[in-house]
Order: sequence, then structure tokens, then C-alpha cells
Amino acid sequence: MDTHKRNLMSQSILMVTIFMIFINHSSSTFHGSSGVEKLDTVVEEAEDHLAYPSTIDWIEELNDGMEDDEWQLVQKKGNQFVVNDQPFYVNGFNTYWLMVFAADKSTRGKVTDTFKQAFSVGLTVCRTWAFNDGQWRALQKSPSVYDEEVFKGLDFVISEARKYKIRLILSLTNNWDAYGGKSQYVKWGKAAGLNLTSDDDFFSHPTLKSYYKAHVKTVLNRVNTLTNITYKDDPTVFAWELMNEPRCTSDPSGDKLQDWIQEMAVYVKSLDPKHLVEIGLEGFYGPSAPGRVQFNPNTYAQQVGTDFIRNHQVLGVDFASVHIYADSWISQSISDLHLQFTKSWMEAHIEDAEKYLGMPVVFSEFGVSSKDPGYNSSFRDTLLSTVYKTILNSTKKGGSGGGSFLWQLFPEGTDYMDDGYAIILSKSPSTSNIIALHSTRLALFNSRCSWKSHWGCRKKNPLETFPLYYDDL
Repeated sequence: MDTHKRNLMSQSILMVTIFMIFINHSSSTFHGSSGVEKLDTVVEEAEDHLAYPSTIDWIEELNDGMEDDEWQLVQKKGNQFVVNDQPFYVNGFNTYWLMVFAADKSTRGKVTDTFKQAFSVGLTVCRTWAFNDGQWRALQKSPSVYDEEVFKGLDFVISEARKYKIRLILSLTNNWDAYGGKSQYVKWGKAAGLNLTSDDDFFSHPTLKSYYKAHVKTVLNRVNTLTNITYKDDPTVFAWELMNEPRCTSDPSGDKLQDWIQEMAVYVKSLDPKHLVEIGLEGFYGPSAPGRVQFNPNTYAQQVGTDFIRNHQVLGVDFASVHIYADSWISQSISDLHLQFTKSWMEAHIEDAEKYLGMPVVFSEFGVSSKDPGYNSSFRDTLLSTVYKTILNSTKKGGSGGGSFLWQLFPEGTDYMDDGYAIILSKSPSTSNIIALHSTRLALFNSRCSWKSHWGCRKKNPLETFPLYYDDL
């Protein structure tokens, strides 16, 4: 039996297994239990019946095939994401380099490989860079001067993502030097004769802000050469991210960065009112929330000019972002303290998103480096499970925990670029299992329930009686 047929058979078995376990329990074991407990038990027992929960075909079935007329923009409704008025909880990933690989035909296949692997374990959103400022294989070679071949690479990334039913968060510049970022904008400003003294002048100098706005306008108004769809009209784009991990250490009060966020969020919305917008923050608490700084990983975190709650109260920002790097922020050596921090960090931000912001929050980067002292793959699996369980605890309550994005997914043959955080699914079967199981759970939530005052299932199929929420029992 070839591999494809074997996969199809295992996927069919999984669907039947889930259904039979559900039928078996629905008349006995589950009386008095919550819908959440029922869902967990069904999925977990189905997993126990199979050595590996292959997901490609049956998750596609759960997602209704996603025909073209159903491939619509992701929207926000209260503190959840929705597509076609149905919940859309995200199991996502980061692969930042897709555009530059797609720009070269000799490496373009790695982009396809990445999406294939992501799709095989049910990942639904990818976060990647829509910038490369003045560097090797630059998209923007100088202010408003673009390399068309690199732009065609970004066209390919968006087109290829759609083929694999994966949406994209596109980040528009970097706080760090990699791929240019704010330091490259300052270099351009100095070359133009501006009197600039800090990379943080990016956030306040009118000329540098005009450079950034011009880039945003160019990207959003780009017409994809492969699909003929303007980026700002393409449902494949999940959201625009203003900047990867913005910090403004020259102003610990946070006022300078706050002003920039306010200006740029409104600007992006003026060009594209349809897509969601997020900032790209790491989630550090600042001066506006003295009662929350206890959750910061260290005292330095409240001195970098960011302010999680205040920043996300800006007009035009649709959802919150948080990163999780206990091995960078607390200690490099692996310990259970990392897991404890991860859980409390996530729970604090989910609570704030519900109580103060009224919006979803995504944990848009999380991971652990294989270069850390004491690292082993078992700890990485435990970290993933901790993140996923915390998301599910929110999902079960209809809470603000909108999803998570592991850092980072690599295809085979790209090990030379591994920063220690890369996950190559074919070399990590236990990790793949955990990712696939989480995708399974989220797919069941996403595809079987419609948005009402609470989840209410309406699909006519064998799984239609899954009570996913306590009120449905």
C-alpha cells in the first residue's frame, strides 16, 4: 500500500473512531459532564486508538472544503475571530523568510514545502515578513524603490498560501536590524541629510514616518501578478502587523511609541478598512498598568517604551499580540520556571484582553531553543502542550485566547538557517503529534458551531450533536 493510500485510510479510521467513541459515550459516560469534557475525551480517546493523528483530509472535511466562495476575510466579533460568522481559533506558525526564498526560483520550492507541512498538521495561519529593507535580496532597495522580482516572490507566497488554505499575518517592518527594519530607515534618513541621533527617531521624525507610510501604501495596493487580486482585497491576508516587536527604549514613558501606533494604525485602516490590524508587540506591561508589571519577566521589560494595555486601546487596532520567550527573558537554562511563567503570562494577557480591551489576543511567537543548556525535545513538547492547553482553556469558555503561533516551522533542507527554534516536522514526530492534536481540537470548535449569543451547532452531519459549550448541553 503506498503512503498516500495509507494516509487516507488512517484519516478515515480517525473520523470513524471519533464518531464511534462519541456515540459510545453520549448515552452513558458523559451524563453530568460538561460539553468541554466530552469534546476533550472524544478527541483524546481517538488519539489513543491511533499511533499518529494524520489530519490532512479529515480536517479539510471539518473545514467544509473551504471553497472559493467561502474563502472570506477574517473578522473580529467581540473578543473572537470569525470567518463566515463562524468562530476561527488559530493554530499558527512563523516562517519569516518565505518572501526572499520565493524570489529565487532555486529556493522557491521550500515555500511550497513549508505550506505542505503546515497543512498536513492542520496549521491555518502563517506569520511572515512583507519587508526586507535595504538588505541582501531587498524588497525595498531605498525609500519607495522596489525590486520587482522580490515583490513577485511575495506574490507567490500569498498565492501558494491560498492553495494550502493558510492565511497570512504580514509584518510591515522590524524593530531589529535583521531585514533592515527601523535602523535601515534611519540610515536612509541620514543619507538624505537628516539630523538623526537614534534609531528610535524612526518613530517620531516626519520624514522617516513618511518613508514607512509609503511602504505600507505600496504593499497594500500591490496587485498580485499571479492572482490579479490587490493585497488589501485578498482574504488570504489574515492581518497587517505594524512592526515586529516594536520597542522605544529612548522613551520609557511610552508616549513616543504610543503616538506612532495611533498614527500608523489609523493610516493602515484608511487604506484598508477591511482587514484586521495588530501592532506586533511582545506584551510587556508598562506605566499605565502598575498592578500588572508583576507579570513581566524582568524589571527591564517595563523600560522598553511599550505598554500592553495602553498600546492596544488605540483606535484601529483589532487584536492584541504577545510573544513568549522564557529562555530569553528569564534564564537560558531550561527549567520548570519557564512553564510556570508561560502559563501565568498567557493567562494574564487573556484576562486583560477580556476585561480591558474587549478583543482577541494571539500569542504570535513562542518557542524554546535547542541551544539552551538542558534542552531536550521532551521539554519542547511540554512547552507546546502548556501553550495549547492554556489556549484551549480560554476557547472552552468563549474567551479572548484567539490562538498561538509557534516559532518557527522549517522544511527539510533549511537546517543551516536554524536559530535553534526551528521545528522540522518530519524529524520531530512527537512534536508533530501535539500540533496535529491541537489543530484537531480547534477544527472541531471552528467548523461545527455558528455564532449566536453562545455557540450553537447547526451542521447536519454525524458530529452535529457535539456539545462544544456548556450552554448547549
